Amino acid sequence: MKVGFIGYGNMAQAIAQGLTRAHAVDGNDIVACAAHFDKLERNIAAVGGTAMHTPQEVVAAADMVVVAIKPYQVEDVLAPMAGALADDSKMLVSLAAGWDLARYQTLFGGAATGIHIQCTIPNTPMAVAQGVLICENVNTLTPSQCQGFVDLFSRISLIEEVDTAHMGIAMCIAGCAPAFTDMYLEALGDAGVKYGLQRATAYRLAAKMIEGVGALCLDSGVHPGAMKDAVCSPGGTTIKGVAELENRAFRGAVISAVDAIEQG
Repeated sequence: MKVGFIGYGNMAQAIAQGLTRAHAVDGNDIVACAAHFDKLERNIAAVGGTAMHTPQEVVAAADMVVVAIKPYQVEDVLAPMAGALADDSKMLVSLAAGWDLARYQTLFGGAATGIHIQCTIPNTPMAVAQGVLICENVNTLTPSQCQGFVDLFSRISLIEEVDTAHMGIAMCIAGCAPAFTDMYLEALGDAGVKYGLQRATAYRLAAKMIEGVGALCLDSGVHPGAMKDAVCSPGGTTIKGVAELENRAFRGAVISAVDAIEQG
């Protein structure tokens, strides 16, 4: 499958890196266009892909067209290409926040009946094949395209279907919360350094701990509260730290951060 990116910012680069790293796509089968061609050439060389000058060239070359531009750019960039996208050999995978299937169908008008669209929200850990891909639970892909889509992205991510009304909150948890987790990781690193650990060691320990806790939760299906309880011995050290986090409204702060995104 040839994968083409319209826009090649951080998220598109993460996906391309993940796909090539997982050997899901050969670098030679990746093409992209972006506003700054010189920068694009440098970035896409990292995966062995080809830089193109226009979105029209990307659509012509690719089987899967990944829309990775800013949401406000989608209408101007894609509307003129409705005819080229109305091709049974092509699928359009959107990463643009706020653009759902109904909005694309309105944009493309009558041509939308022939355009195969899947709206998604990815996150950057796809770069190391540990990502999350939130998918709107309605699409216009053919059965074979659906299978190809799943076969490709399941190599680098957990694929989670969500109804249209909840795409925003799902984006917040999977797409925005990595920044919160990075802050937590950094704070643990600082605490380690405060008590004498080398910073690189502290970051490795914290990062692997976060990765392991997530993997254990997914594999076991155990409630996070029960996982926490299993680490807290009566009168032990861990429960003292948990109690202090509760005193500092740790969980409330996390929920408030989500509120700020959803209500802002």
